[in-house]
Amino acid sequence: MNVNIPQYLKSSQSNNFFLLAGPCVIEGRQMALDIANTVAPICQELHIPYVFKGSYRKANRSRLDSFQGIGDEKALEILAEVSQTVGVPTVTDIHAAHEAELAAKYVDILQIPAFLCRQTDLLQAAAATGRTINIKKGQFLAPASMRFAVDKIRQSGNDQVMVTDRGTSFGYGDLIVDFRGIPEMQQQCACPVIMDITHSLQQPNTAGGVTGGRPDMIETIARAAIAVGADGLFIETHPDPANAKSDGANMLRLDLLEPLLRRLSALRATINAF
Repeated sequence: MNVNIPQYLKSSQSNNFFLLAGPCVIEGRQMALDIANTVAPICQELHIPYVFKGSYRKANRSRLDSFQGIGDEKALEILAEVSQTVGVPTVTDIHAAHEAELAAKYVDILQIPAFLCRQTDLLQAAAATGRTINIKKGQFLAPASMRFAVDKIRQSGNDQVMVTDRGTSFGYGDLIVDFRGIPEMQQQCACPVIMDITHSLQQPNTAGGVTGGRPDMIETIARAAIAVGADGLFIETHPDPANAKSDGANMLRLDLLEPLLRRLSALRATINAF
C-alpha cells in the first residue's frame, strides 16, 4: 500500500488511537482476508486508523514441533494481497538482518520482536529499507532504555519509528505492565507508543512448553492503556483462538473485537474532552 505511515496513523478525525490487529501468524489466505475484512470497516466507522498484522513466520517458539509458518514468501504474498484487497497497511516481524529486505517488498511496517530489540545489525538493516519500524520493548528493559533502540534507527537514516510495550517479565511465568512506561517512552523516544494488549497477558515458560495467557484481562489492560494516553493498541485476534496455530491462549476472539473497540473509542473521546 503506497501510504505515508506516520501521516496515516495520525489521520483519525476524532483524535482516536490507531490499531495494529490480526492473527498471531499467517495460517492461510482466506483466514487473513476474513479477519482484515471484518476489522477494517469497524475501524473505518470508529475513525481508528487500522494496520493489519500477521507474522509471516514464527521464529521464537517454545518447542521444535511448534507451528512456524506456511512458508515465508507464501505468507508475505498473503500480507501483500490483504493490503491491496482491503486497502490497509500491513506489519510483520523480522528476526534477522537478511530478512529485512525481503519483508520490506511486501509490507509497510517492519516489526522488531521484543527479545531482539537490542540487535544492532537487525535494527540497521530494518532502517535501511526505509519502511516504518515498530520496535517492541524487551521484557527485560526499562522503558527509558528504549531510546537507544530508537536512536539506532534514526542514526541509520530513518526517522519513521515507533515503540511497543508488551509487558515486563515477572518471576518465571508471568508478565506485568508498568503503565508509567507509556508516557515515559513518549517523552524519551519522541515517537508513537503502542500498547501490545494480548502479548502482555501471556504466561510464558509453562511446564508443558505451550505459552498460556489471560484473555479475560484484555479489556482491563486496554482501558488502562487508553487512560494513560497510548497512541496505538496492538491486539491479536482470531475467529477461533482455541484452534489457532500460535498464541491462541492470549488472543481475543474476533467477534469480541467490535464491542471492545466501541467502548475504548468512547473512553478515548471522554479523555480527550478534558
